[in-house]
Amino acid sequence: RTQILMDVANKHNGLVIGTGDLSELALGWATYNGDHMSMYGVNASVPKTLVRHIVKYCADKYKLEGHQELAEVLLDILDTPVSPELLPAKGEEINQKTEDIVGPYELHDFYLYYMLRTGFTPDKIYRLACLTFDGIYDKETILKWLKTFYRRFFAQQFKRSCLPDGPKVGSVALSPRGDLRMPSDACARIWLDQLEEI
Repeated sequence: RTQILMDVANKHNGLVIGTGDLSELALGWATYNGDHMSMYGVNASVPKTLVRHIVKYCADKYKLEGHQELAEVLLDILDTPVSPELLPAKGEEINQKTEDIVGPYELHDFYLYYMLRTGFTPDKIYRLACLTFDGIYDKETILKWLKTFYRRFFAQQFKRSCLPDGPKVGSVALSPRGDLRMPSDACARIWLDQLEEI
């Protein structure tokens, strides 16, 4: 499908705009050369939790301005679980929910920020997450998804090594031409070993 989109864009002198966000790029949650590829990635440095806040802000703004129908559409989008929608739905129920597979994006965005922006070690990120998400996630859940984060982050670098250009919006980005110069065969073992000692 990406090849078809690229062909149509070239035919009409247009661009294929990528919608993958920072969270998906960090976890490699994209099909290589499928939705992973575009001519420009507008959300490449915007974490999914921020995308959700922006959508909520817009919905509230439209509601105040009297655009009730548009606000309801945006709120419906927020209420719909994130899904790659690769499997057909069972009636009205979504068959694949991303966060059931890779874990909560609010945790992954937290891990990503403290790993890249501050350079904190896995055990320190774990302790901070336990304090920050106390009463929301138990320690076992935080540790489980932190291990998943490190495993996926390192294993999926090959997808980030060939990313299209995109803007740097915040203080954390994964562009191979700027912020993250990481080899595709980097190993997560030393980080995962730290987590095994917790």
